[in-house]
Amino acid sequence: MAATGPKSAKYIFVTGGVTSSLGKGIIASSLAKLLQSRGLSVTIQKFDPYINIDPGTLNPYEHGECYVTDDGAETDLDLGHYERFLNRPTSQANNITTGRIYNNVITRERRGDFLGKTVQVVPHITDEIKRNIRLLGDTGEYDIVITEIGGCVGDIESLPFVEAVRQLKFELGEHDTLVIHLTLVPYLQSAGELKTKPTQHSVRMLLENGVQPDIIVCRTEHPLPQEIRRKIALFCNVQVSSVIEAIDAETIYDVPLLMQKERLDQRALYMMDLYNDKDADLDVWKAFLGRLKNPGDSVRIGLVGKYVELHDAYKSIAESFIHAGATNECKVQLEWIQSETLVDEHHCAEVLSQLDAVLVAPGFGERGIEGKINAVRYVREHNIPFLGICLGMQMAVIEYARHVMGIEDAHSTEMEPHTPNPVISMMEEQKNITDKGGTMRLGAYSCKLKRDSLAHKIYGKTQISERHRHRYEFNNDYLDAFEKAGLRPTGINPDTGLVEIVELTSHPWFVGVQFHPELKSTVMNPHPLFVQFVRAALTYSQQKRAEPATPSEISTARVETADVVD
Repeated sequence: MAATGPKSAKYIFVTGGVTSSLGKGIIASSLAKLLQSRGLSVTIQKFDPYINIDPGTLNPYEHGECYVTDDGAETDLDLGHYERFLNRPTSQANNITTGRIYNNVITRERRGDFLGKTVQVVPHITDEIKRNIRLLGDTGEYDIVITEIGGCVGDIESLPFVEAVRQLKFELGEHDTLVIHLTLVPYLQSAGELKTKPTQHSVRMLLENGVQPDIIVCRTEHPLPQEIRRKIALFCNVQVSSVIEAIDAETIYDVPLLMQKERLDQRALYMMDLYNDKDADLDVWKAFLGRLKNPGDSVRIGLVGKYVELHDAYKSIAESFIHAGATNECKVQLEWIQSETLVDEHHCAEVLSQLDAVLVAPGFGERGIEGKINAVRYVREHNIPFLGICLGMQMAVIEYARHVMGIEDAHSTEMEPHTPNPVISMMEEQKNITDKGGTMRLGAYSCKLKRDSLAHKIYGKTQISERHRHRYEFNNDYLDAFEKAGLRPTGINPDTGLVEIVELTSHPWFVGVQFHPELKSTVMNPHPLFVQFVRAALTYSQQKRAEPATPSEISTARVETADVVD
């Protein structure tokens, strides 16, 4: 039975095998980009097999970055890839977990929807999975819905999702579904051979669950010879043209072009019986790659954070720098700096003095706070371009209160609940909340910019909308005092009066934002804050290079930042 609605969507499922972290999200995003560039309307959704309702309460070391959508959904970081590739916003419906599926079914059971029935994985859980898979497709907005199934085929927790895919293949029309299986073809150095056995076993596991893949995408470090493709096709029940090579790429933004070369989009359209004679228009994408790979200059920007050992914890920030660097035709060399190492002021100065700009990253909790404050103080006193995001903005406020305004005990109630000077404090509506999951200030909120501000110059307009994820805010009781002292609130939420942006008027480029601008930066629309921040770093770098080096600068040219610097 075909999907209902004004327009019947077709469904592509992306599964993975052999090992995790093969790049299902990048393959899904690349295929979506190719289909979109042919004029089709495409969206991507992620189904995660963990029992958390969402990743909002997970430690970044556990799951990487928590990505936030306009409608306030805390989601998997793959949704960031979806938005960066497609330049289209995602929503709550684009990320579903096992926890949400079971929560929905159990809520219905308690309500009495299944009176007299024994609630089981099949059909009740699988029916709920299928309902969520089809939510976006039934809106009539999309020609194709790509669904990425998290985890590996064979994992116990992902079995209900694979079963739901099996059922949908029978329930929908013959050409309305397509299964793409991403697998690994390892190269054994000792034998000098590519090995297909892991792929064969992975596909066999999928077949045991009743699902035959239509296309097999093979992650590999070496090109796949035709004989290897024929072998995989023979043992995995697919045509040779359905065996796709996904060789390691220089950047994730190369993958759409590699998949186009492998004709993944053409193969998918053919197997779904979708006739599309429009060539993929990737001229703008290729122009972006041209700027990215041929920079005219470079800058070193420090990313000061608590979770820098896992770069995925700041994935959107790192990608935003790639977008902004390409726009400025400048290579951004990120220096990943553990904030705890900056507690020592001399080491802090030694590390930061070699940089062209510093970003103090978001985070939660007390660990590494003093290092972040030291970083803010150094860049403020030495006129180094600075951008503080969320907690980074809050640390800028605390630093300024302590070292400029003379409020030595200024702090945030997040770290010091009984501080006598809470320049950062919990939002009033947050004080009676006890549940931790999904209860922060989440999603898009509007912000009004002052016309004579740097923020207005950066954005080029007075009204903006940005995404948030936090419980603590600038304390408006100190608003006038900060403004008189020179740290100026230039972005205000028009509905609540809460401070969104602060600037230091006596500094060349010093901006702190309560929101997360990195969540809205895409290849097609790099975020203006990052673009101008990189431009400020480039200006600072060029000025620094134009000045003759002093003997002390020469002696400290080589900076040791241990293993936390990439």
